[in-house]
Amino acid sequence: MSKGADKRPIVIRRKKVVHAHHGGAWKIALADFMTALMALFLVLWILSVASDEQRQGVAEYFSAPLATAITGGDRSGSTNVIPGGGPDPTHTDGERARIDTLQRTRPSSQERRFFEELQARIERAIEQDPELRQLRSQMRFDLTREGLRIQLLDTDQRPMFELGSDQVASYMRSLLRTMAPLLNELPNELSISGHTDSVPYAGGYRGYSNWELSNDRANASRRELVAGGLDPDQLLRVSGFADRVLLPETESVDPRNRRIELVVLLPEIAEAIRNPSILSQGDPVSDENSLEETLENLPQADTAQ
Repeated sequence: MSKGADKRPIVIRRKKVVHAHHGGAWKIALADFMTALMALFLVLWILSVASDEQRQGVAEYFSAPLATAITGGDRSGSTNVIPGGGPDPTHTDGERARIDTLQRTRPSSQERRFFEELQARIERAIEQDPELRQLRSQMRFDLTREGLRIQLLDTDQRPMFELGSDQVASYMRSLLRTMAPLLNELPNELSISGHTDSVPYAGGYRGYSNWELSNDRANASRRELVAGGLDPDQLLRVSGFADRVLLPETESVDPRNRRIELVVLLPEIAEAIRNPSILSQGDPVSDENSLEETLENLPQADTAQ
């Protein structure tokens, strides 16, 4: 054989090394993060262009999503178990009435603004009078499901009535007569309730008692408001609760429980007081209400004769 025939081609084999990757979990995490970030920016944009009423509606949805879904949710599709087969079991008449009443008794943003303006006018009128200015610490304003509540609280140093009597103190008279024309500025009807502490009369409840006293003081306040210019047609309810509705976190003998409460009523509440059958269709009082609001929402709790 020839020398050239012994030469063979040299083949170099190189081993290909494949480096294993660390997995794609980070990609999923990044995608989730970007989706959440995009949703956040979308929510912020919606909030920036939404009106106050729209934001209030969103807040109400998240505070009671089931009620909102039942009363105002999308019902484009059939909600019957069997098409055409009777009412939806989740929308029974009583439950719908209860939820509708509950939703209606929440002041709208416009009503809130009117109540806040009324409160501001009353506070300005009191601040301008040196005598009434001293009573500002004995007044409380808050917004309940019934409407704007104005509480006039008693103290041992400055009682609003003579002890054990419905005789109005001079400064209480001035305060009520100052408030009267301001209350006329809103067409809403008014509720007046009287309250006492638990100090009993000598005869207990057999004779003149805290029931009569609270009712008499409420009516004495009514007379002073009318004398100050309040339209009598705006008065819807005058009642006495004796010592049965105490202020939260107070002792039963606390002088602050001797008080007069004025409530500028929401129209829906005023209508429910006139027609108790509206309330009988469902309980309009939620678990968030205090005992005081519960009693005041029930017309049968009134003790006025």
